[in-house]
Amino acid sequence: MGRFLAGGNHGENYGEATMVEAFMRSLSMILVSEIGDETFIIAAILAMRNKKRVVFSGALAALAIMTVISAALGYVVPNLISKQTTHNAATVLYTFFGLRLLYIGSRSKSNEIHEEIAEVNDKLDKATDPPWMAKTPMLRKLRALLNPVFLEAFLLTFLAEWGDRSQIATITLATHKNPIGVTLGGILGHSICTGGAVIGGNMLAVKISQKTVAFVGGAVFILFALHNIVFGVDKE
Repeated sequence: MGRFLAGGNHGENYGEATMVEAFMRSLSMILVSEIGDETFIIAAILAMRNKKRVVFSGALAALAIMTVISAALGYVVPNLISKQTTHNAATVLYTFFGLRLLYIGSRSKSNEIHEEIAEVNDKLDKATDPPWMAKTPMLRKLRALLNPVFLEAFLLTFLAEWGDRSQIATITLATHKNPIGVTLGGILGHSICTGGAVIGGNMLAVKISQKTVAFVGGAVFILFALHNIVFGVDKE
């Protein structure tokens, strides 16, 4: 419980500082990870076909739930593994994500985003009347209770986000930073990205250089890794 209050016996100022740091790290991580990502493109394309408010609500609900689950998993891990081990693992993962994004940026082609948009469009066209929605009684009841567009946005976003880089990074961040700060920062970051996608995501995805996004994202993760190396394990 002490990590949720993020300060334990170190006083309110320390608790506020660690929560703010976790919030800012999570926010920046989501912003550099999600712009132009598959969930971003899904929200953008669905919003062009349906009511923006409904698409935004469904996509954000899925991302918020995923963020809570990820932060909770990150909170549990240090109770099973030593704090030093989770800190080292987080540093390795940040370095891996950073180097991978820098590599992706160096290999990015100018027409790559157009190919990804076309691929997502094709998936959505094939899922106009998704047969899996009618396979179980629970899904049939959900479809009857919820707006079909909301449910489609929720399920497509949730499935696309599960196992995604940003989910793993959120779990990693919550292993050694305040999980409440991580959750709030993550949800705000997803709100900003999803809102941008719904309002003008298709245009933004085409206009924003994927090479630049990858390089900035890679730099942010490398900075996280360097911070872990320089400052070591957070004091409890």
